[in-house]
Amino acid sequence: VQLVESGGGVVQAGGSLRLSCAASGSTSDISAMAWYRQTPDKQRDLVAIITNDRSANYKDSVKGRFTISRDNVKNTVELQMNSLKPEDTARYFCSARDYDGLNYWGMGTLVTVSS
Repeated sequence: VQLVESGGGVVQAGGSLRLSCAASGSTSDISAMAWYRQTPDKQRDLVAIITNDRSANYKDSVKGRFTISRDNVKNTVELQMNSLKPEDTARYFCSARDYDGLNYWGMGTLVTVSS
């Protein structure tokens, strides 16, 4: 499975960004897709995950601000980020998990929220 993210950028606090991720390859093996984020001084953390039946879960700090969505036909997953805060600044990675529990990763897209 190959993953390509897009949509990162620089935004002021309180603004919005929409991240997109396109999956290709053995997409029928995917059981869930997710967004993670990482800063240079921290580990990679799960932001949001959505399963094939569109059941979603979120990191507590983004609940009510971020929305993950998925198009199983187009093999895309998106992350709508509203009310962005400086602490949301990170590199965001798209991930796909297959039915064997193997995770695939994109290269990431940088989100910078200025105060």
